[in-house]
Amino acid sequence: MYTELIKIVEGGLEKDIKKVSSFARLLAEKLAIDGEEKMSKVILNLLDKKKSLGTVNLDELATTPMDQESRMNIVDLILPEAESEQIVLDKITENKISDFVNSVNHKKALIKAGIKTNNSLLLYGVPGGGKTSIAKLISQKTQLPLVTARLDAIVSSLLGNTSKNIRKIFDYADRKPCILFLDEFDAIAKARDDQYELGELKRVINSLLQNIDAFSENNILIAATNHPELLDKAIWRRFNTVIEIGKPSEEEISSLINVFLKEFKNDLFEDKKRSEKLVKLMVGKTPADIKSILNNAMTHVIIHNKKELVYEDLLIELFEFENHGSTSNEKLVEYLNINGIAQANIAEKLNVSIRQVRNVLSKEI
Repeated sequence: MYTELIKIVEGGLEKDIKKVSSFARLLAEKLAIDGEEKMSKVILNLLDKKKSLGTVNLDELATTPMDQESRMNIVDLILPEAESEQIVLDKITENKISDFVNSVNHKKALIKAGIKTNNSLLLYGVPGGGKTSIAKLISQKTQLPLVTARLDAIVSSLLGNTSKNIRKIFDYADRKPCILFLDEFDAIAKARDDQYELGELKRVINSLLQNIDAFSENNILIAATNHPELLDKAIWRRFNTVIEIGKPSEEEISSLINVFLKEFKNDLFEDKKRSEKLVKLMVGKTPADIKSILNNAMTHVIIHNKKELVYEDLLIELFEFENHGSTSNEKLVEYLNINGIAQANIAEKLNVSIRQVRNVLSKEI
């Protein structure tokens, strides 16, 4: 029994899933013989669940396909992480993603019941809404590698090469169980009736549709786009799950701030009114925007050897974000004052005299 345990650990460290599976099955058989039937069944159930998706031999995915013209790799391979990136979603979206993952994990039961489904998911919505993070989350939950298509390398200037690159990607992803992730999907899935597009695009769409239809039922296809209105009508029918990713609500923004700042010393949660004010100021921002604002504020605290992140720090970063870095002290003084910062605190934060702050504010009046 100890031999099997050692071999399972070795297989895990070597990322050799076949080795892990083989010795785990031997361990389960020995446990059953020794009367540990409950534990034996747990191990066998886990193995059967993984078997429904097949085993992943990473050596077969190691050599990634390339574009003939540029010699660039046309996919990136990302292994599932032990812990997924923390993301905050509304309950409806969270439930839809959970149902999608469960349908993948219960593939055998669905087939047995005569229900034929394809493991395909289309995500659409605002840029920075978290579509890529969701693909990584599904990779983590299914423990399948994420094969991300590189649209910059797929679209070739050589006539016919784009269709060939699409075929290469699907052939590569069909080798072993994985998740094929087509980001910026509209770049290759535009409507064929677009009057400004040439016949080559129509051939690309036809190739894409054929490859989606022929894609292995054991694998997962995820596509993401910021421009759903550009997609060809036939594309929508190829996805059994479609989820719109919108901008976060006030409740979700509050959760995002808590998630991003939970390990960082700050004064935001001491004053309910200020934290609520900050949330309202961030309405309309995407999760990527909010993360960028918070990261910039935390960076500023660290490089200036400050003790903690305070409300004023985030207001300053939010103001700079909204003005694309083009700021003036006068406008910043007005912004901080409007949002409840005392004149003395403004002077200290901006390293100016309180007289200068008063002069700016008196002009405003």
